[in-house]
Amino acid sequence: MHFGLFGINIGPCAVGLTSAEVARAAEAAGFESVWTGEHVVLPDPQVAPSPLPPQTPMLDPAVTLAVVATATTRLRLGTGIIILPQRNPLVLAKELASVDVISGGRLIFGLGIGYLKPEFDALGIPFEQKGARAMEYLAAILQVWTAEQPVHEGRFVTFHGIDAHPRPVQRPHPPIIIGGATPAAFRRAVAHANGWYGFSMDLAQTTECLGGLRSAAAEVARPAELGSLEISITPRGPVDRHTVQRFAELGVHRLIPFWPMPTAEALIERVQRFGGEVIAAG
Repeated sequence: MHFGLFGINIGPCAVGLTSAEVARAAEAAGFESVWTGEHVVLPDPQVAPSPLPPQTPMLDPAVTLAVVATATTRLRLGTGIIILPQRNPLVLAKELASVDVISGGRLIFGLGIGYLKPEFDALGIPFEQKGARAMEYLAAILQVWTAEQPVHEGRFVTFHGIDAHPRPVQRPHPPIIIGGATPAAFRRAVAHANGWYGFSMDLAQTTECLGGLRSAAAEVARPAELGSLEISITPRGPVDRHTVQRFAELGVHRLIPFWPMPTAEALIERVQRFGGEVIAAG
């Protein structure tokens, strides 16, 4: 079991260079990775299904991970997740390749299709066909990252006669993780990703989603080069050695706790305690 820390760009981690301080503590405590969340804007006032009050500070994922990269040496740097249909794929490809280069090849590219229509509306992005848009954007990003002469002709993006360097350090490209708990998300993960990410899930929800992934694997082909599907979960509720074992028995490969603490000091104390009580204990 690997352990990540979610929210390295949120709340107290969004103040100054606190993200670097918390990341160093996580690395020292034995965490394998740190993860950003993303909402460019939030509805004001907060209305369901918006996850956070609109005043919640949240730094840009690529900026945060670049800062964390320079403060650490081993931690993997995950976007958990970037709302891909809201992004320009060529600009995002440049940003994430830059993070991979700065970090010496530690990026994990986690993406999703989004679910807050007010956010899409504010950005001028159609809410319809966001799944198809995201998958085409992913194909365009992989072209820019891997092709000798990048070219893409599609419904949502078209380019040719261009190039972009530096390429990511990781070859053929950084790992791709797709989030979401719908049958369509499961199919996208099976067909296009190295891993799947489930956010804020208990054991029962995780079990249900793993069943959904198995059903998706029977419906869509998985390219052999993707290997086995890696499962990452941000668990809901307390996480101790017993719950870690239960998630491991389900087949989860990485747990990414989220502890929304009021201060950086409280978060660092929680990270250190988890490292001693759970990670170090095996």
